[in-house]
Amino acid sequence: MKVPLLDLKPQYDDILPAIREAFEKIFAGHHYILGPEVFELESAIAEYCGVKHAIGCSSGTDALVLSLKAIDIQPGDEVITTPFTFFATAGSIHRVDGIPVFVDIDLRTFNLDVEQLEAAITEKTRAIIPVHLFGQMAKMDRIMELAQKYNLKVIEDTAQGIGAFYKNRTAGNYGDIATLSFFPSKNLGAMGDAGMCLTNDDELAEIITLLRTHGEHPKYIHKWVGLNSRLDSLQAAVLLVKLPKLAEWTRQRQENAAYYHQHMQDIEQIRLPYILPDAVSIYNQFTLLVQNRDELLQYLRDNEIGCNIYYPKPLHLQECFSYLHHQQGDFPMSEYACENVISIPIYSELTREQQDYVISKIREFYLNK
Repeated sequence: MKVPLLDLKPQYDDILPAIREAFEKIFAGHHYILGPEVFELESAIAEYCGVKHAIGCSSGTDALVLSLKAIDIQPGDEVITTPFTFFATAGSIHRVDGIPVFVDIDLRTFNLDVEQLEAAITEKTRAIIPVHLFGQMAKMDRIMELAQKYNLKVIEDTAQGIGAFYKNRTAGNYGDIATLSFFPSKNLGAMGDAGMCLTNDDELAEIITLLRTHGEHPKYIHKWVGLNSRLDSLQAAVLLVKLPKLAEWTRQRQENAAYYHQHMQDIEQIRLPYILPDAVSIYNQFTLLVQNRDELLQYLRDNEIGCNIYYPKPLHLQECFSYLHHQQGDFPMSEYACENVISIPIYSELTREQQDYVISKIREFYLNK
């Protein structure tokens, strides 16, 4: 049996007629950039996430850059984040000439360890970017306490967390700004790159809206140097078709996660995802900590089971950040995670038969060790 890590085909087969209809409308009206679909999507996402403003842009990475520019990060300003995440988080800090400052993770949740956060704050610290990794929110209550204590801005990297909850508040409702990615593999994915910034702050919303179009207002008059980072109408149309289905897709992912927990909790060589008692995960990924990770990875692939390593090398050890002078051992929990994590299929259309096959092959692998 072949089980892909992610299979978008059944999802798109179901919604393709609606997408074609939406595309035809755009083709007839020729509003390809910031057309009415973009503003309709912004309103719908703001309502879904429970925030006042949603501003579309061209990618989740640009959403981070726009957010950092909006809070006026200057050269040499320090921004705290995690070394165990996708590159864009720290890369965006570098792109605005800020200094990424890493804090290790809590190995249970893979998110920023809030117990180590305060020690990383210096007189140069200007902001914190917690990442809601794999669909579970970071401990935002403690992060916001420290941000208020030290007068810091907070940008929630919600690329993997749309619709997640922590202490009865949705992702995007804690920080000054939150960022979304609609990369095709996300729970809510476009048919290409797309992103969004969320905020409850009127002034920040206005700044981000201007920054996404070169800081222009009115036309050809520029207060800031912004980006060409507009969300195009075709991607907005795809997301408008998919958004009403997102809650059901999330529920299916959560059911798939529960099934894995029920049927793999007795395998001693793996540690299943830990979800905080006050959190609700949307399971963008289902990530295990395992023994003999590389051998298991190859075994699953040999048996046509899609799996991947998110992430094989922590950011503090990436060559491009060598100027930060970090060494092996600086962030041991992140390094341990990179050496021992593996993600297995969790997408909403995954069948029980497919899950049973995945479970049986993992069990088989460890029985033979």
